[in-house]
Amino acid sequence: MSGVERPIQLPKSMPSIIPFDSRQRILEQARAYVEDPGKMLSEREKAVPILLKALKAAEFEFRSKIVLLLGSFAKEHACQPLYDILKDPEEPDELRDQAAIHLSVLGPFLEESQGLVIKLLNDLKHPDTDIRVRAIMALGWEGNLAAALPLIECLYDQNEEIQEMAVNSLCNLKDSHVMALLKDRMEHGSLDQKRAILFNLWRFNDREQEVAEIYRQELEEGDSSLRLDVLIVLGQIKAQEENIPIYRKFLHDQNPRVRALAIKRLGELDAISTEEALLFLDDTDMEVKRAALDIIQTADG
Repeated sequence: MSGVERPIQLPKSMPSIIPFDSRQRILEQARAYVEDPGKMLSEREKAVPILLKALKAAEFEFRSKIVLLLGSFAKEHACQPLYDILKDPEEPDELRDQAAIHLSVLGPFLEESQGLVIKLLNDLKHPDTDIRVRAIMALGWEGNLAAALPLIECLYDQNEEIQEMAVNSLCNLKDSHVMALLKDRMEHGSLDQKRAILFNLWRFNDREQEVAEIYRQELEEGDSSLRLDVLIVLGQIKAQEENIPIYRKFLHDQNPRVRALAIKRLGELDAISTEEALLFLDDTDMEVKRAALDIIQTADG
């Protein structure tokens, strides 16, 4: 939603336990807003406190819907409740993940994000790995350059989950200066970290040609176990015609999934004839046969 949000007067304190006689009423009111976001917008000053109360009282599935609504229409007021959920080990893991993701989405739209960034950066040193992972996840929004160096340090953490989440969040910063570091980590990091980097480089859409060249070089010289992964992400690059020779090279790869993907991509680019596709109906793998058959049926149709 564009524009500056009007300040909403929230209660100074909110009881952690909602009396049973009012709980059902609050949930019913909250459900009305969840089912009709337009009502929430028109009654925002009244709706936000109700939704925040319901967030404490509702069941998991409904709480997830409330989190989504608050994150969409009450960004400043959703920030602290989402952070509290992220930090609370008593909350379901899925809800804590959702909170971290929503914080990363809210970050660029907050009028004042410094307080949130400081708390999340402090959490990078937390002894609980789950909190560290979710803090890294929450810090990954475009333009959050204050998080760049701390996230880079996480690339060298002994925990592989920390490393891989740091790769993802660094790419979400959309800072082209990070690319050189990630390329270096591809050469010196673990295979899993390399895979994580390759899966995220396409996000740098202002360096599209450079990213495409990294993928092509990896296909030519890199680890064969990553070949399918690289072909998948290469399809995210817009300059597809330049990739036709690459796809043709892997039409007869030992991995049937690579062969099938190469056929599919060539079909999408209208770079494989019906006669050529017919040859793959004799392939030993059903996925390859289906990819070829799709091309033939499209041509016949």
